[in-house]
Amino acid sequence: MNHPERPAGRVLSEAEAEAEAVRLIAEGYSRTSSPVPVASFYKDAVPAPTAPTVGTAPPQAQPGRTPMSQGATDASVLMLAGGGAVSMVSVSAGILMYLSQYADPVVCGVVLGAPTAVALALCRLVRRAKEAAEAAPPVVHNHYEGTVVQDNTEINTHNRGVIARTTNRFDG
Repeated sequence: MNHPERPAGRVLSEAEAEAEAVRLIAEGYSRTSSPVPVASFYKDAVPAPTAPTVGTAPPQAQPGRTPMSQGATDASVLMLAGGGAVSMVSVSAGILMYLSQYADPVVCGVVLGAPTAVALALCRLVRRAKEAAEAAPPVVHNHYEGTVVQDNTEINTHNRGVIARTTNRFDG
């Protein structure tokens, strides 16, 4: 906001800006004798010419990456890195075959494809190990307070004869 005595558009020098700041601060604190408290902030009452924060307009696409969860971001970066690595290997194989006019494409495919096959096999092995670990029964830890009685009773059962006669004997 311009001072009434200064024409609009005129830029203050460093000394003038300092003097104006001191004047405004002194003016603000000179009102402390009145019962009205000194304002610690200023809110512009004139509405800004911007769109409302809440309304019926659809959201607009923003530049850059879309917001994603951490897992999706990690997977995206992993896919980008894998794509870059595959591209580098493929371009290297193409340049190798072009520069050595007698390079056998089958041999190049086997040599450059072997690491991919090994990586896929390792991924499958890790996935199977993870599934096996998830299928394992959980470890149970029981914690007791007070007197605990442990009963180790064995029951031996014997069946004899055509018409079965069962004898149960409790050892313990």
